[in-house]
Amino acid sequence: MAATQNKPAKLFADVKLEHGVLLPHSEGYKQRQESFWSSYSRSEPACILRPTSAAEIASILKRLKAAGQQFAIRSGGHTQWEGANNIQDGVTIDLTFLNGVKLDEATETVDIGPGARWKEVYLELKKTGRVVAGGRNGKVGVGGLLLGGGKTFFTGQRGFACDDVISYEVVLADGSIIVADKDNNSDLFMALKGGSGNFGIVTNFKMNCFHNKKIWGGLRVLSKEHEGSALQLLQEFTAEFSEDLDSMLLLFLAYSVAAKEDAPAYHKLRELPALMDMCKPTTIDTIVSEYDPAPSGYYNCFFTATIKNDVRIFRKAAELHDGIVEDLKSFIPDGHFFTECLFQPLPTVLGQKSKEFGGNVMGVTELQHDGVIFTAIAIVKTREQEQFAYPKLKAWGEGVCEYARTIENGLLPWIYMNYADKSQDPLASYGTENVRKLKEAAAKYDPDQVFQKLSPGGFKILNVER
Repeated sequence: MAATQNKPAKLFADVKLEHGVLLPHSEGYKQRQESFWSSYSRSEPACILRPTSAAEIASILKRLKAAGQQFAIRSGGHTQWEGANNIQDGVTIDLTFLNGVKLDEATETVDIGPGARWKEVYLELKKTGRVVAGGRNGKVGVGGLLLGGGKTFFTGQRGFACDDVISYEVVLADGSIIVADKDNNSDLFMALKGGSGNFGIVTNFKMNCFHNKKIWGGLRVLSKEHEGSALQLLQEFTAEFSEDLDSMLLLFLAYSVAAKEDAPAYHKLRELPALMDMCKPTTIDTIVSEYDPAPSGYYNCFFTATIKNDVRIFRKAAELHDGIVEDLKSFIPDGHFFTECLFQPLPTVLGQKSKEFGGNVMGVTELQHDGVIFTAIAIVKTREQEQFAYPKLKAWGEGVCEYARTIENGLLPWIYMNYADKSQDPLASYGTENVRKLKEAAAKYDPDQVFQKLSPGGFKILNVER
């Protein structure tokens, strides 16, 4: 694959694409660039392609491979770090028009395009009183969330979002279009359940759907004086998770949840006085739109780890969070920044539920201890502020990990890909056997390493040593 000497856009001068080629300085190019969630993603590709079908993608991939031209793949554009879903001076394949949502009532399944947003999916299924176990932020794209695993409002009952995918349509680097399910290309089927963009471009996800008209949930805001009590109750909630699998919780400590109505699992938390309480019977499409914890148009710095369900570690994370808030206040005097110290229960029963639904390649079925996904988030407006905030953010995350290591089984090995920083290695955290499966699938379905070398964005299995 010799590198092309021509401008990337010239590769597609004679290829018929329904929506053509977007070039720099065009209004369409500008609009797509501005639509990225994170400012990190606003690299400037030589051109943007917006295919409408698997056949168009096949034609594009054959051209890129023959020319040795580097490219990026964008679903919803919600991965936060630089280079993950866009590429400087290369070709960005934008899947925005592969956004169909087609229900099959006879089989209780739904076909979903990778470029759809979860709010669109929920609104379409709402017409028949159905939902899927998908994303919890309506603006997030379908493709990235599902290929990275996907936490959902229904994880306690159904495992991760990828566990509810029953088949994938995939375009391989040679332009062939195949289906991967439990009976066909089953090794690729399993590899795509958490293996990200290491094998091809997924153009359709077929998922189970189910009837659900109402949930109970919402945002509840407490004052800082109740932080200690909330962290203690987080430990109790996680430990007792198996008693009420319908109930889910996200606990944010910030600068600036879905089950039967008012379930017992929430009673202790609801006893704490609230500054604002938006919890109520509602619908999935509404709740994913009510609160966006991280605004677009900023530099969104993330770092994640899975820690033991131990309030001592939660308190350390909160203490270090207070420290970065003070640091940012000193550097950004107007206070125009956001931070979040996010905790999400990851009890072993979630891995068991994944196994019941067929399992995945992420290694969660092997977790031996109840854990909590900790995510450190700092969100700033300018590149200068990012250069100050990012090392502080990493130091915060690494400080939590260092403290967790002082407690027996305090730092669990698993890293959730969809929250991981570019410096982290979520694929390696899946375990030796799963890494082997991923490497074998990549070698089989992409023998020329097109999705390892020509598509450098995201986490690559080629870079995992073991």
